[in-house]
Amino acid sequence: MRRKLVLAASLSLVALGMQAQEVAFEEYDLENGLHVILHQDNSAPLVTTAVMYHVGAKDEDPEKTGFAHFFEHLLFEGTENIERGKWFEIVASNGGQNNANTTQDRTYYYEVFPSNNLELGLWLESERMLHPIINKIGVDTQKEVVQEEKRRSYDNAPYGRWREVMSKNLFKNHPYRWQTIGSLEHLASATLEDFKKFNKMYYVPNNASLVVAGDFEMSATKKMIQDYFGSIQKGDAIKRETFKEEPITQTIKAEFRDPNIQIPLIMLGYRTPEQTNREAYVLDMVSTILSDGKSSRLYKKIVDEKKMALQVFAFNGSQEDYGTYIVGGLPVGENTLEAIQKEIDEEIVKLQTELISENEFQKLQNIFENNFVNSNASVEGIANSLVRNYMLYDDTNLINTEIDIYRSITREEIKAVAKKYLNPNQRVVLEYLPEEKPAN
Repeated sequence: MRRKLVLAASLSLVALGMQAQEVAFEEYDLENGLHVILHQDNSAPLVTTAVMYHVGAKDEDPEKTGFAHFFEHLLFEGTENIERGKWFEIVASNGGQNNANTTQDRTYYYEVFPSNNLELGLWLESERMLHPIINKIGVDTQKEVVQEEKRRSYDNAPYGRWREVMSKNLFKNHPYRWQTIGSLEHLASATLEDFKKFNKMYYVPNNASLVVAGDFEMSATKKMIQDYFGSIQKGDAIKRETFKEEPITQTIKAEFRDPNIQIPLIMLGYRTPEQTNREAYVLDMVSTILSDGKSSRLYKKIVDEKKMALQVFAFNGSQEDYGTYIVGGLPVGENTLEAIQKEIDEEIVKLQTELISENEFQKLQNIFENNFVNSNASVEGIANSLVRNYMLYDDTNLINTEIDIYRSITREEIKAVAKKYLNPNQRVVLEYLPEEKPAN
């Protein structure tokens, strides 16, 4: 009976993937270089307007880090036509919601409105691009906001600085070595002219993509887009540097003391290929095998059966230039970091030397089919996927075809990619430890 139930569940997931409808979209460029993507879905009276700028932490001056994240905050301050501090009030009072986020590679602003407020969403984003006010009061206000965010989310948060420490050890030349939050000292010493220069360089139409997804009428929306964005002046061509990292050929050992924790953490970090590389997709599958759910290899062995760890994890952090693959765990009781590392390494070696079973492979395929369907289940998710695929993968239609990449990955590839990237001499071993107590 149990076998029949498992088979039925597998078949239902496959059917779900087969039923996923293709996401239709139209894309074009304005004369000023702004790329526009439109996805019409009139099934619900909601519309998402969003702009993604191709600027993140990796585009910053090493002596002026944190600017991209800072602008995520600063460009909500107000514009020539939006009173300072009123942005969120305007959105909320018109039945909408909005937010923004920044990564190493891009910055994303979005609004979700009832569809009768589409024009408001377009106006807001055109105001952000065309008429931002960058003055001392706004800069000083947001410096305080970012300082508090760093204290809350990094300095005083348990395990809040693991990524900072890991990145410094994985990357020596590339800007991925610093975090999006950047340096508070750099922000404090930056001048108003520094911020104005950064804005003029990156927050321009030829470095941005606009996406509208949801309930709208196509011809009327195109006209509004032209009216609100067409007159914005094109920015100067952006010259981007490329950074090459030498391969890691021997284990890098690192240690960090965190006063906010009681339980130590072991983390193994590997530098992996750029997100457009097929092997990055294979590494997504490797991390799913290792730690996705209670039946995953690391959880089942180390947490469930041996009860050696409170938590284990493996994830592939794909980015535009390089990826970062992280495996680790939190020991329980008297178990040591070395013991957890040994168990993790044993499972990695199995992946490198043995093909996963056909049953495990089918389960893996089902997981990715399900993830694919869920990623396109909301208009907001579709908007994000469309613009991200265009900007960072140069292929907007990946929203429809990315699942085919995962479907084509073989068991042999999983074994080969694990063997290629997840070796002891190619990694950082980070012991993230509680602060030492002073001797009495």
